Amino acid sequence: MQAAAQAAIEEYGTSRTGSRLLNGNTPLHDELEHELADFLGMPAALVFPTGYQANVGTIASLLSRHDVVILDREAHASVYDGCGMSRAKTRRFAHNDMDDLERQLAASPSDAGRLVVVDGVYSMAGDLCPLTEVVRLCRQYGARLLVDDAHGIGVLADGRGTSAHFGVTDQVDLVTVTFSKSLASIGGAVLGPENVIEYLRHHARSLIFSAAAPPASLAAAYAALRILKAEPWLCRQAVENASYVRRELMALDYDPIPNETPIVSVRLDGVQETLLAWRSLLDRGVYVNAVIPRRLRLGCERVSPPRTRRSSSSVSSPRSPRLAT
Repeated sequence: MQAAAQAAIEEYGTSRTGSRLLNGNTPLHDELEHELADFLGMPAALVFPTGYQANVGTIASLLSRHDVVILDREAHASVYDGCGMSRAKTRRFAHNDMDDLERQLAASPSDAGRLVVVDGVYSMAGDLCPLTEVVRLCRQYGARLLVDDAHGIGVLADGRGTSAHFGVTDQVDLVTVTFSKSLASIGGAVLGPENVIEYLRHHARSLIFSAAAPPASLAAAYAALRILKAEPWLCRQAVENASYVRRELMALDYDPIPNETPIVSVRLDGVQETLLAWRSLLDRGVYVNAVIPRRLRLGCERVSPPRTRRSSSSVSSPRSPRLAT
């Protein structure tokens, strides 16, 4: 991936110095979009500079004040921001509560455009959205569905994400992803029908009025995607690593939140205990997230060679699996 990024800099430079619509597009953008759509089994894709901008631009562009958007309470902040910018009527349902989702759908005007937004994998606890039930309810009430799969791509279903994990890819209207997790880069994309993607290409303000994603980031994400396609066992290994960590934590009388993803989330007793545990782990070469007020959160990946220089932001240990966000 580093070699691919360096080669892209040599060919295209460090920046496109403008938006994709005006002067920022390159073959790298087009090739990555085609590869993403093919890999995830969606008709078309549109690459944004960040995953945040993909969510904000998609939601704000497709909805108006005449529409209703219904989102899981634990949806990502970028989803909430996109809903606010759209001026659509926003309703929230209790986290992963399908009865509450149905109540919100039933209470929304049948003549309004309705969009349901969920995460495929919720980032703080690592739990899965019950996507099969969400799809069923959307079809029953005539609503469209957007799945933010930032934490599902590169992990579930040999990397193809939450929709593929549940076998409902062809029943999900839109999927957004980020490159900053399993694709080891920076950027984002929305995938969906070709006519919707083409509309967003010319109407998503977070795309039109922002500089294009830099070539090095695109090339790195493209290289990571090719690795995912060639070595799907890496996805399964990440899940197995997390399961191992959870089992060992339980043996030490900790209470990790059960899930089937690489996110390990451990409940603690309060702010002080959380910060002390975070600092103690950091001093021992293990990097985790301290989520205030009472949670440690980490993602599991393969062991990396120890570095001779260690910083406070990213450290590794030769004796234990590397823990990273």
